[in-house]
Amino acid sequence: MNSTSRATGRTVAVAVRAMVVFTLLLGVGYTGVVTLVGQLALPAPANGSLVRNDAGQVVGSALIGQSFTDADGAALPQYFQSRPSAAGDGYDGGASSGSNLGPENTDLVAAIAERKAAIAAREGVPESAVPADAVTASASGLDPHISPAYASIQVDRVAAARGLPVSEVRRLVAEHTQGPDLGYLGGSTVNVVELNLALDGLGG
Repeated sequence: MNSTSRATGRTVAVAVRAMVVFTLLLGVGYTGVVTLVGQLALPAPANGSLVRNDAGQVVGSALIGQSFTDADGAALPQYFQSRPSAAGDGYDGGASSGSNLGPENTDLVAAIAERKAAIAAREGVPESAVPADAVTASASGLDPHISPAYASIQVDRVAAARGLPVSEVRRLVAEHTQGPDLGYLGGSTVNVVELNLALDGLGG
């Protein structure tokens, strides 16, 4: 074996050993440490921020929205409605995306106008009271939050459908309203998944 072949062999051996070491160190060791820290320090977020009903069954995630509609797509009156979703058939984690339509796209403009009219009729408010998040999808299509303004115009309908005092429903909305991230990023939001779960806990 000549010197060039020996040098090449040593180089390959060093490369293979480095690959094995770094695979174990970064692919196994680092992943294991991060997983362990997550499970010990923040177990709920590390496991998907799952939400459970009173029976302990997992009914969703606090990070992913859901549709609260019947088989025909009509809004269930006893539930707060989420913002629209452009992810697959709606809130599909495997197809996360927005509509990618520009603000002057005729299809988007028509869809917004149709949604605004339908929501105004459903909630018994003028179209001018329907906020933007009620008629537009989020960038991910998975956002479980709506604005306090959209939650507010739904209170009377939900209270009537459940036979609950309006004040009680407003209290739940307030309890599930989160301020801006870090106190200044974005606006206040209401987690629809958690709010509807809390409503179910009240009965009605």
